[in-house]
Amino acid sequence: MPGEALRNIAFFGTPDFAVPTLDALVAAGRAPLYAVTQPSRPAGRGHQPAEPPVARRAREHGIEVLQPERVRRPEFLDALAARGPLDLAVVVAFGQIFPRPLLDLPRHGCINLHASLLPAWRGAAPIQAAVAAGEEQTGVTTMRMEEGLDTGPILLQEATPIGLEETAGELSRRLAVLGGRLVIETLARLERGELAPVAQRDELATYAPRLARDSGRVDWHRTAGELFDRLRAHAPWPGTTAELAGRPVKIVWARPLADSASSFAGAPGAPPGTFLGLVEGRLAVACGAGTALGLETLQRPGKRPLGAAEFARGERLAPGARFA
Repeated sequence: MPGEALRNIAFFGTPDFAVPTLDALVAAGRAPLYAVTQPSRPAGRGHQPAEPPVARRAREHGIEVLQPERVRRPEFLDALAARGPLDLAVVVAFGQIFPRPLLDLPRHGCINLHASLLPAWRGAAPIQAAVAAGEEQTGVTTMRMEEGLDTGPILLQEATPIGLEETAGELSRRLAVLGGRLVIETLARLERGELAPVAQRDELATYAPRLARDSGRVDWHRTAGELFDRLRAHAPWPGTTAELAGRPVKIVWARPLADSASSFAGAPGAPPGTFLGLVEGRLAVACGAGTALGLETLQRPGKRPLGAAEFARGERLAPGARFA
């Protein structure tokens, strides 16, 4: 590859996270021949088909958009092959596993941008997993794709600290921009022959499964610190939810309290999930290992978010009430 220009590039991506890389390719004079993204799906109250963010941005750049139902189908692979030779495919959060024929289609293979410092957090939700684990650092990785799940050899990595109160949504936006720059650097250094792929150490791998709608359900037996990390990990989606008086409630924001649960009047022996009282405008709730979480903003379905004190008045909360 040294001395060879990577001119004919295909881009595979779907969500907002992939858009900065597409923008970076265009800005660097490496606009892809076409962008492949997931099909449009019904969304919103009207259930009207909504184009993925990458499809919308590609059209703004005047780039052809392809939206196959499955990239492994022979008719799609044949259609790509008929479009002429590819030098490289750049893949960012596309959402489907590539079959071997697709991996082999570009002359120089497929380069993937992954939102972690591999081999940490392979899988669908690496940003959320890093935040939920309370990690202080994460980053982005470019790698050569192979048939395994994020197992390919590493090309470049860049690390960044995770803010003490940074949510997954906020971190995702930062990593997306960082990743776009890393992809451009990766392509330039590949052309110059300056990169040697490094095999991942599989024994160090951790995994980040796809999130589900109920991934944000609160387990009050966890410590307040763990729940705070998980709240940040599940913001903005799927959100952190519990039940109070038999009805769901979303915990929009909360922080661990410095005081232990046992310091509240009548709290000794209170099981996790017990409302202990108002502390500095927060609902203090008992958690695992004697810790307490201070709920700051809460929201009932279909209602506006409320500060803790206003929520407590509206719900007529008294110490001893239980969050399930």
